[in-house]
Amino acid sequence: MKQVAHYRGPALLLAAVLAVAACGGGGGDSASAPPPPTVTPSLYEPLYGADTPVMEQIQYREADGTLVTLMGSRPTERHARERGEAWDAPDAGPGRYLTFPTFYFQNRTFGLEIRDHVPAGKQLIEVYLRVNQGIFDGTTFSLFRNVLDPTVRDYGWSLNYGFNNPKEGGLPICRENQPREDCMMTFDSNWRTDPHSPLKIGDKVELAPAPRLKRDPVVDGGGSRYYSFEQLYVVGVGMRPWYGIAPNLDSEPLPDDALLGGQASLSYNYSEEPMRVFQQMANNIGIANTQRFVEGRRLFHTSFADGTHSEHDRDNPVFTAHIGQLGARYNQPRCIECHTNNGRSKPLALGAKLDTMSFLTANADGTGADPTYGHNIQQHAQDAKAPAFDVSVASFDTTVRTLPDGEKVELVKPVFAFKGPAPARYSARQAAQVIGMGLLEAVPETTILAQADPNDANGDGIKGVANLVVDPQTGKTHVGRFGWKASKGSIRQQVADALIKDLGVTSPMFPDAGCQRGAANCHSVTTPTSVSEFELERMTHYLSLIAVPAQRKLRSGFPDGVRVSPEHDVNPAQIARGSDLFAQVRCVACHTPTMKTGNTHPFAELREQTIHPYSDLLLHDMGPGLADTLAEGRAYPSQWRTAPLWGLGSLRFVQGADANVRLLHDGRARTITEAVLWHGGEATDSRTRYEALPKADRDAISAFLQSL
Repeated sequence: MKQVAHYRGPALLLAAVLAVAACGGGGGDSASAPPPPTVTPSLYEPLYGADTPVMEQIQYREADGTLVTLMGSRPTERHARERGEAWDAPDAGPGRYLTFPTFYFQNRTFGLEIRDHVPAGKQLIEVYLRVNQGIFDGTTFSLFRNVLDPTVRDYGWSLNYGFNNPKEGGLPICRENQPREDCMMTFDSNWRTDPHSPLKIGDKVELAPAPRLKRDPVVDGGGSRYYSFEQLYVVGVGMRPWYGIAPNLDSEPLPDDALLGGQASLSYNYSEEPMRVFQQMANNIGIANTQRFVEGRRLFHTSFADGTHSEHDRDNPVFTAHIGQLGARYNQPRCIECHTNNGRSKPLALGAKLDTMSFLTANADGTGADPTYGHNIQQHAQDAKAPAFDVSVASFDTTVRTLPDGEKVELVKPVFAFKGPAPARYSARQAAQVIGMGLLEAVPETTILAQADPNDANGDGIKGVANLVVDPQTGKTHVGRFGWKASKGSIRQQVADALIKDLGVTSPMFPDAGCQRGAANCHSVTTPTSVSEFELERMTHYLSLIAVPAQRKLRSGFPDGVRVSPEHDVNPAQIARGSDLFAQVRCVACHTPTMKTGNTHPFAELREQTIHPYSDLLLHDMGPGLADTLAEGRAYPSQWRTAPLWGLGSLRFVQGADANVRLLHDGRARTITEAVLWHGGEATDSRTRYEALPKADRDAISAFLQSL
């Protein structure tokens, strides 16, 4: 138990943690574990203090009422509504709107500073182009989707403009760090009407910049002509995630209750790229933060063996600084290899090497690292003569559950085989999707702890306790938020932990390979690490700013005769019914629908957002059926953090097919129904209520969850 080894907190809590560890081999028998102490402010430190400054502003109002919005953007390859084929043609595959073109991480991000004077009583909006790196030459700017033209389909605009720089002889050349007035444009009427009408608060303005890089000389080996995100600006309000309404997928702000990630949510996608929705920036991302995002993403996709990028490996430059930095033992050379399209591990299969999963290990009494494997099993080795540590599925234990209405559901539990010595204690963990992590980090500790009921004071059978974890670098105790047992207190810790365990890559938080093996004083090593402080920050920034897809519970306005994309083929009435039933069977007792983020996170994008993660971030006893043999911090073997449900319905696209989706910590559940039926312990009552529902109602709950 790594947290115990580095713990510096109150003796009472330490005693409780050690007691849990000592009884951790009880197969998840929660009765043998002492009740944890109530978490009070004296036991932890807030992750961010009240005086934490923001990285950059994203919106503010001036004294006269002028609204200033700073919108970050990046290059894309095609338009938002452009599929792989014409709208009336047979399906020819996805579009290229959500892709990341070559060299996306340098010289290509930018933003718009929008100065909206309409709230100040003026008929004027000014837009300034701000370049993060390098020189743009020939950037165009399209505004106002041409809704008056009934033939408009994938793109079509009413106003097309350029950012002509008077200091460059009127040419559209814009540079980083230039005075903002050098590259600007203005408009003073609503081009969505005929004739054009005065601007008023609430008017919709579609924005579609098309960045162009300086071509002579060529700045690098990438392209020079791009499109970018098509955003919706609402006059007097700011940027808003959108969906398409009739007749031609016209832009309309999504209602607040569909914004699972608040204003950081991702708009509906109409380029038929649902497999890429977990990889996108927060909708409200700032200008400089866009560059931080893409630099962190590059690291997430970089091989620490040969420095190549996972995408366009022949065209993207090799990250030479990270060649040969993979650990002597590892599971994968890149972060993205375990998180398919930023989603989950590959599915369990008989005999297959499970090297996109993590198998955490501990010694026999649960107080330290396993003597063979350390804190986890690293299945690959650089040395071909090193012992084989493969983990695979030897078989599945199968049971059949018959529901009250006669439906039979097969449940399977993997039986794992180890080529090396069988660990005394272990826990199988599939990689989880990485969306919305920054929003969860921004939830105040007081909000999380207000939901805890460690002694079941209200008698509803639901307890809920917070895990407390120690930052290995600072020694500070924080409320746990991340990981299947909430054993990480910050995104930074989650990133560094994955680097050392799954890639064998050192960082300022785990500066020596010995940290993976529980070596004493490994944190005092001062030699240079594989990932620098700057790079660890960038990876943290990237994961903090990944968007959450908006809930797909609304019908989109596809024109008559146009094929509806599969991800938008939804039944709003069934989804609404499923949402009500989800609450009625009391799933919401743990899967909390709504939270509010605080105002102390460094990213303004994440502050004061109403979010819908469907998680309380607390630990709950899920019964012996889901228990393993490993304790983490205050979490004993049968306790698991309530998994956030946002993004659940996108997994079938992100993972490539329904057959590739696996649920629960070890990936045993193949369907939502199977996952529910594995719930025990504190969730037994809700599971029983679910089982008693008619099949149509169970299907409605599934439809609701598939909309998230």
